[in-house]
Amino acid sequence: MVLRRKEHIGRKVAIGSAIAGAAGYLAGILTAPKAGKQTRQVIADKADDLKNDTEGQLQELNTELKELIKTTKVKTVALSSSARAEFNEAVVKAKDAQNKSTQVLKAAKAGEASDPDLNKAVKQARMAIKNLGKFFKN
Repeated sequence: MVLRRKEHIGRKVAIGSAIAGAAGYLAGILTAPKAGKQTRQVIADKADDLKNDTEGQLQELNTELKELIKTTKVKTVALSSSARAEFNEAVVKAKDAQNKSTQVLKAAKAGEASDPDLNKAVKQARMAIKNLGKFFKN
């Protein structure tokens, strides 16, 4: 994000510099001691040059933007896939913890579970809830 801000600032500075340079050049031409016809021709030529330069910059920015969008799509798909895999793993662990806690509860009611089994099941269930809860926070 910091890189994007720097790029935007750099582009704004470059565009501002180009506009200021063109304005300065235009002011210089208008104050130069030439005939009106010559001055108008110079202005027209410089306007064409500025237009061509601007079109070139726009083409470069368009290409850069296209590549950035392509890169972003690839990273987003990869991130989504990674997040999906992480989510599925958390769901599997949560289901496993739920099954174990159910078994330990049944064993405890029947008098067959020990305190370490209960503690382990509680710890595992809390961890599963915590891990799965990460995916539902805003």
